[in-house]
Amino acid sequence: MLLNNWKTAKKGLIALLAVVTIVAAAGCGKKTETETGAADAGKKDAGEVVVTYKDGGKITRGEFDTFLNTNLLFYKEYAQYKEDPAFQQDMMKQLVTFKVLSSRADDKAKAAADTKTKQQMDQIKTFMGMQEGGMEKQLKDGNITEKDLEQFVSRSMQAIEAMESKVPDDQVKTEYDKRVAADKNVYDVATVSHILIGTSDPNTGKETRSKEDALKRAKEVQDKLKNGGDFVALAKEYSEDPGSKDNGGKYENVDISQWVPEFKKAAAELPLNTISDPVETAYGYHVMKVESRKTKTFDEVKGDLRSELAETHIYDFVEKELPTLIETNKLPKPEEKPPATPEPSATPSASPTPTPSAPASK
Repeated sequence: MLLNNWKTAKKGLIALLAVVTIVAAAGCGKKTETETGAADAGKKDAGEVVVTYKDGGKITRGEFDTFLNTNLLFYKEYAQYKEDPAFQQDMMKQLVTFKVLSSRADDKAKAAADTKTKQQMDQIKTFMGMQEGGMEKQLKDGNITEKDLEQFVSRSMQAIEAMESKVPDDQVKTEYDKRVAADKNVYDVATVSHILIGTSDPNTGKETRSKEDALKRAKEVQDKLKNGGDFVALAKEYSEDPGSKDNGGKYENVDISQWVPEFKKAAAELPLNTISDPVETAYGYHVMKVESRKTKTFDEVKGDLRSELAETHIYDFVEKELPTLIETNKLPKPEEKPPATPEPSATPSASPTPTPSAPASK
């Protein structure tokens, strides 16, 4: 579901740096009425310098418009905010971040980025080729070229690799050990089949049956399974989990940490290949069977961990260093509300009674 406000819709910066994925590209295919880059380019001087930053850095109008159009190619939901000064300021900060961090990539980071850029471009070309009019039409509608797109991908990959290269191996291992100490099952992966007997409609939240009725029905399913019933067939008949019922109730090789606590605990502790008693969660009652379970090793997760730690460094850059780098900024800025002018009033009370404030919402 797309959000209406770009400030809440936008993803974490590390995700924006890695925006070029097949999932992100899934929005391609429709042209919005705000995609008027070609017309805008004719009205503005593409060579005009709109932003400068330390060490001779600069962004021209044409470069900014191309960056903006490339983002909109991936995130169609942002098109309605294209002329919003706050949105433009956010895009500008992202572009400066891209340029500065990518410039700090060493040769090793650049080599790794080149490999990932090629992989991403191959995926994007394949996906766009399946859209109406193919990749050529998608780029033309977005008012960018394939070279623009490749530069965007390359620069984002270099920025990511530059920051990841600054995260030492011992910091990654320390973080891994810390997480395992806090939750021994944090890196467990399991294949679990389950049949959910729900207590409410997943779409409306309206109660569909009482807990007592749900538990009774779940025990009936449990008995059928223990008496040799086929799990796949019974899941298709009884389960009310739309995400798994058509697959025989199975979730295969899933990180159990993403599940609700009660389901996660059962997935981590149930004996393998046995039919469980009904497990209660907020969704209802689950009859479960854990078919396999393993714990990811440090080597299997260190890449993702390094990326997460690098994200912290990126946020630090954006919050602390970036504001000190930008020297001039000619892009539109959000209007600031002038301070309220107090209206003339009668002689104030010498000792006004403060109005109690409402308790902060949690």
